Amino acid sequence: MEMSALVLLGIFFILLFLNVPISFCIGLATLGTMLLSMDLLPALTTLAQRMAGGLNSFALLAIPFFVLSGLLMGRGGIAKRLIECAMALVGALPGGLALVNVLSCMLFGAISGSAVAATSAIGSFMLPEMKKQGYDDSYSAAVTAAAATTGLLIPPSNIMIVYAIASGGVSIAALFVAGYLPGILLGAALMIVCAGYARKKGYPVGARLPLKLVLSKIAAAVPSLLMIVVVIGGIISGAFTATEAGAIAVVYSFVLAVLVYKEVAWADLGKILLKSTETTAIVLALIATSAAMSWILSYENIPQSISSGLMALSENPIIILLIINLILLVVGAFMDMTPAVLIFTPIFLPVAVELGVSPLHFGIMMILNLSIGLVSPPVGSVLFVACAVAKVKLEQMIKPLMPMYLAMIAVLLLVTYVPAISEWLPSVVGL
Repeated sequence: MEMSALVLLGIFFILLFLNVPISFCIGLATLGTMLLSMDLLPALTTLAQRMAGGLNSFALLAIPFFVLSGLLMGRGGIAKRLIECAMALVGALPGGLALVNVLSCMLFGAISGSAVAATSAIGSFMLPEMKKQGYDDSYSAAVTAAAATTGLLIPPSNIMIVYAIASGGVSIAALFVAGYLPGILLGAALMIVCAGYARKKGYPVGARLPLKLVLSKIAAAVPSLLMIVVVIGGIISGAFTATEAGAIAVVYSFVLAVLVYKEVAWADLGKILLKSTETTAIVLALIATSAAMSWILSYENIPQSISSGLMALSENPIIILLIINLILLVVGAFMDMTPAVLIFTPIFLPVAVELGVSPLHFGIMMILNLSIGLVSPPVGSVLFVACAVAKVKLEQMIKPLMPMYLAMIAVLLLVTYVPAISEWLPSVVGL
C-alpha cells in the first residue's frame, strides 16, 4: 500500500509541477499505480472502464446545462444589472464599492454557478469604477476574488452535483438548499472585513439614492434573480429534478439574454455553445480520471488506511475535523475543486460519518474549504483571473487578501462545528 501511495502521489505531483493538464496528471498517475499490480493491457482496460463508469450518471447531465446557462447569463448584460441593484442596496454604506463588489459577486455567482465567471464579469465592471474612486488595485482585485467563491455555495452549483455523485447518494436538492446560509454567512463576513478596511483607509462612501431609483434598480434585476427562484423552487417542490432544472435554466437564460435584454446576438450563440462544450469537456475529463483514481485508491485500501491513521491520532471529533480541514486547505491550494472533491470524498467522508457528521454537513464543509483554495497560491484559478482583470501581480494581492482569508477560515470553522448552519434549512423544507 505504501509503494502504491508513493507512486500515485509522486507521478501526480511531478506532472503537476511540469504544468501538465490536471486530468492527464490524474489519469497517468492512476495508470502508473495500476501497473504495479497488473500488466499494461489489463491496466489500460481497467482505466478505460473506470473512466467510462465514472461518467455513467444521469445527474451529470445537469452540468453542461448549468454551464451553458451560466455563459448565457454572463454575456447577457446580467452582471451590469446586478451591480446596479447592489449599488442601490449597499452603495451608501461604509466600504461603498467594496460592499457592492461582494454583493454583486454573490448574486452573479449564484446565477452563473462559476467563481471564475463571477470574477471576470463583475471584475470587468467593478475594478475600473473602484479605481476611479481611489481604491487600491490590489485590494479591489482581492475583494473580487474572495467574493466570487460565494457563488459555489449559493446554488445552483456544479460542484455540489459532483459531490453528490462522489458521496454516493446525497440529495442534490438538499445540498443546494444547505448552501444558502453558509454562502450568505461567507459573504457577510467578507463585507464586514471590507467595511473595516474602508474605514481604516478612508475610502469614499457612495451617495444615498432616492427610494424611487432604488426600487427601479431592484426591479431591473428581478428577472435575472428569478432564475434562482424558478430553479431551486422547482427542485424543492418536486416539479422537476436537478437535471431537468438545468435544462429549464438554459431556456430561461436564453429568453432573458437573447429575447428580452437582447445583449446576446444570434450570431454569438455559436461561440457560446463552443465555449460551453469546451468547459463541459474539461469538467467531464476531470470527473472521469478522478473516478479512476478513486477506484485505485479503494483497490489499494488507501482510504481505509488513512481513516485508521486519523482515528488513531485522536477520538476527539474537534481534532479530527480540524486535521481534515487543514489537509483540504493544503490540497485546495494545489488542486482544482472537481478532482479534489472526487478523490478526497471517499477518503474523508467515512471518517466524518464515523464521527457523527452527516454527509450533507460534510459536503458543505468540504466545498467551503476547497473554495478557499481557489484564491490561494500557487494554483488558485480565481486568483489568477483577478490578477489578469485588475492587471496586478500575484504578490501584490497577498497582503490585502490576508484579512479575507481569516474571515473565510472563521466561517469555515463555524460551518464545521455548528452543523445547524448547513442542516437547518434543508430540514425546514423537508429535504
